[in-house]
Amino acid sequence: MLLLRRKVGEDARHRLGDRIAVGSGGSQVFLYAGTEAAAREAEQIARDELARHHFQAGFEIHRWHPVEERWEGPDVAMPRTAAELQAEHQRLMDDETAESLATGAAQWQARAEFPSNHEAAALADKLRREGRPVIRRWKFLLVGASNEDDAREIAGQIRREAPADATVRAEHSEVYLPFAGF
Repeated sequence: MLLLRRKVGEDARHRLGDRIAVGSGGSQVFLYAGTEAAAREAEQIARDELARHHFQAGFEIHRWHPVEERWEGPDVAMPRTAAELQAEHQRLMDDETAESLATGAAQWQARAEFPSNHEAAALADKLRREGRPVIRRWKFLLVGASNEDDAREIAGQIRREAPADATVRAEHSEVYLPFAGF
């Protein structure tokens, strides 16, 4: 099967050039195209190659939805107005918050590195008094957030209260941070 996946990818690249990127995982082959037309052409190439080897496979075409950050079918309308963009963004934030609440772990965090342990400890204490879930390790702070917007808001607060040479960013959480849902 690995050789067949490689052959499908090679044929697609040969016929479509740089208009296609190929990836695979398990028994799946992923053909990434810039347009729906290129995706349909890549699908046909894959179908032809599989048929030549007497294989059958299921095919699906999806496109990345940049606001909701997930794969969706090509028939799903993309937002066109500011109100539609805002509504989709709010759905994403609601989904992230729901996941944080369901798992009890913050899905996002504000991460800060301070010039000194003392400065990190002082701000960690203040944030804890405000009810924020904070983990402090030496001169680093991780503050849990329910979603990306909350993480950006917390990072902004830290930037305003931290020394100018502190490094602060909002990011997807990679460690377990308890989330109380405030």
